[in-house]
Amino acid sequence: MKAYKMTNMIIDDDFAVEEYVTAEFTHNYDNYSITFKKADLEIINTWVFKDGTSFPADLSDEIIESIREDVKKRI
Repeated sequence: MKAYKMTNMIIDDDFAVEEYVTAEFTHNYDNYSITFKKADLEIINTWVFKDGTSFPADLSDEIIESIREDVKKRI
């Protein structure tokens, strides 16, 4: 069983220079967002949302790789 649940995925493909994919998910009862470059799935940023604000997220390599694989399958 996965340690997270993907709740939404947004593909921003209308930019002139780069295209991005943002995956929203829950993990340990918190909401997270991770944005990748669409071309090579390089991480752009990760956020955790708590108490009405957002903070840079510290995610394990295992979770990031698992989400990257999910995103790869969906695009």
